[in-house]
Amino acid sequence: MHAATTDDFARRLLAWYDAHGRKDLPWQHERTPYRVCLSEIMLQQTQVRTVIPYFERFVAALPTLADLATADEDTVLALWSGLGYYSRARNLLRTARTCVAQHAGELPRDIEALAALPGIGRSTAAAILAQSHGARHAILDGNVKRVLARWHGVSGWPGASATQRELWTHAESHTPATRVADYTQAIMDLGATVCTRSRPRCGECPVADGCIARRDNLTAVLPQPKPRRDVPTRRTTMLVVRDTHGRVLLERRPPTGVWARLWSLPEVEHESLAQASLLQRHGIRAANIRPLAPFLHTFSHYHLDVTPLLLDDALADPRVADDPDADWRAPTELASLGLPAPVRKLLQSLENPE
Repeated sequence: MHAATTDDFARRLLAWYDAHGRKDLPWQHERTPYRVCLSEIMLQQTQVRTVIPYFERFVAALPTLADLATADEDTVLALWSGLGYYSRARNLLRTARTCVAQHAGELPRDIEALAALPGIGRSTAAAILAQSHGARHAILDGNVKRVLARWHGVSGWPGASATQRELWTHAESHTPATRVADYTQAIMDLGATVCTRSRPRCGECPVADGCIARRDNLTAVLPQPKPRRDVPTRRTTMLVVRDTHGRVLLERRPPTGVWARLWSLPEVEHESLAQASLLQRHGIRAANIRPLAPFLHTFSHYHLDVTPLLLDDALADPRVADDPDADWRAPTELASLGLPAPVRKLLQSLENPE
């Protein structure tokens, strides 16, 4: 038996939130459905301190759902550039346009309709409705999974179907009928600041006396991690091609796969193929070639070992202007484009060498 009951769990958590919770996050003022939705999607797989400057820049440029719906993809990806997981940005744009076309320009208040929108899903939809409307819906993001897995002693990886169903049952049972927005923020805050993945501060936890993981010395074990698998390494050569005016050649990535629809650098399998590939694809010849420092970029499912080559004084061919997925861009234009973070960093290093 728990020392704290289900109802007592929420009561204690809300009392803790009143004293210690985060109440000055930018999406809490003002707490519109659009701002909450944007914050929740940005917070998927990303920490609050990282999200805040991106959120503020995004809403300054696109303050409403209608503004987002009319924005072009390049604008949205440029605002998102650096946050990673770019499918979130593309789904956000699709959601805004769907709301304009099918929901009178508003995010639906029905949870099933909201969860069906691109990139939202059950937990994010619940968080949006709880935070913006005070509707009673349970959430189950990563922080909440960790809190509930420890408090109830739930074994198994939280991403497994059976484990997730059990955690949803607990999440529903704890969600109160009143102060749902505060409770939702409270349990997320508890996981983010107290019941952390490593070195949880159990002495500061308002529900510690009912926690099975603490009682049984399992905080380092629960929740159980995803079964490990070997992470492969892939290799590519990125071509930094600059013309005689100092402009950089960019190619738009395919609509699916890594960095989909972002502008990036041309790639070849090996540096020996650089000149022939550029000539075949764009009719470009470069006068000077030199290697740049290689770097490793890690995705969730593989490492990318990048060898960059700088190809200077390239002669521009007219066929680049006729290709919608290729373009020459001046360094001053790069800030307005959606570029993968490592590509942006590489290009910035050439403009500002140490």
